[in-house]
Amino acid sequence: MTGKVTNGSIVLFHNAGEHTPEALPDILDYLLGEGYEIVPISKILLTNEETYIDHTGRQCRSAET
Repeated sequence: MTGKVTNGSIVLFHNAGEHTPEALPDILDYLLGEGYEIVPISKILLTNEETYIDHTGRQCRSAET
């Protein structure tokens, strides 16, 4: 998982995951050590109608017309 994280990545952990509780502190320590900031999803998502999801799953601002 850590090799796929980039700026703006949304990382989802399922609370029913067998190893999530024991792995989470190490994963968060790693990400923070790499300089990432852990924020709530509400801070990262654009919440207006002038956005779209591209073919890679990234949320983008629509081009101005």
